[in-house]
Amino acid sequence: MKRLFLYLLMFLLLGLPGMAAAADGSKFILLSSTIGPIDSGIVDVLENQFEKESGIRVRHVGAGTGLALDIARKGNVDLVMVHAKSLEEKFVQEGFGTRRIPLMYNDFVLVGSAADPAGIRGMKTAAEALRKISEKGVTFISRGDKSGTHVAEMELWNKAGLKPSGPWYKVYEKGSEGNAPTLKYTDQQGAYTVIDRATYLALKDQIKLAVLVEGDEAMLNYINLIPVNQKKFKTVNATDTTSFVNWLTNPKKGQLIIRDFGKDKYGAPLFFPNSEAWRKAQKK
Repeated sequence: MKRLFLYLLMFLLLGLPGMAAAADGSKFILLSSTIGPIDSGIVDVLENQFEKESGIRVRHVGAGTGLALDIARKGNVDLVMVHAKSLEEKFVQEGFGTRRIPLMYNDFVLVGSAADPAGIRGMKTAAEALRKISEKGVTFISRGDKSGTHVAEMELWNKAGLKPSGPWYKVYEKGSEGNAPTLKYTDQQGAYTVIDRATYLALKDQIKLAVLVEGDEAMLNYINLIPVNQKKFKTVNATDTTSFVNWLTNPKKGQLIIRDFGKDKYGAPLFFPNSEAWRKAQKK
């Protein structure tokens, strides 16, 4: 009943088609996904193509990684798409998820105003740049919401040997709404932030912020799938979820869509395929 209620709620809020056909709990999958891939548009593209090929509907709800996993902890979804290794591992260890499955990656970048008051432009590591921002006391914006982006940011501060605090370090009160609102707010403040490249590329024509630090291996952003454990929640649609996961990770299906997504609009892909099957295929 909880799953049906959630589907009905999503239908009312999001205008999901075909609700009556899926009301018996069959042939549809519920996904809780981190917001970045949803905002980029890739989640819709993947869901729609899978439905076209399989007849199985996939509908999603967006939330920061921490909240997306909390939704799954209640058994309300079949699958999660998230990007915070420590939170993912805990979710699986607690028995809520079956395993972490690599899907795709992009990277985080450190952005700020072109004036660059902290003088971090071109630095090789995020840790070095964050230390400089802290020393200068220049405004830095954090999502502060335990999302994957926030977790990644805090890991970078940890690599810098710092626990950021003070009037220069500001938590955006609407950070839980996602990376796009956070980036726009950072632009309004003329501040610095850590953000995923896909969000920056999607908004770069609307903002004045520039990418100042990039290419640090520590800033890679791995996005993974975790099927919710049917042994924990009997209502989980494990069969169709397995079909979707297999399709997403197939080098000739979902991985090809990921490889090409964004090229036409931005001149470069927003994400890179990363499934085990894809990596094996590239070695042949």
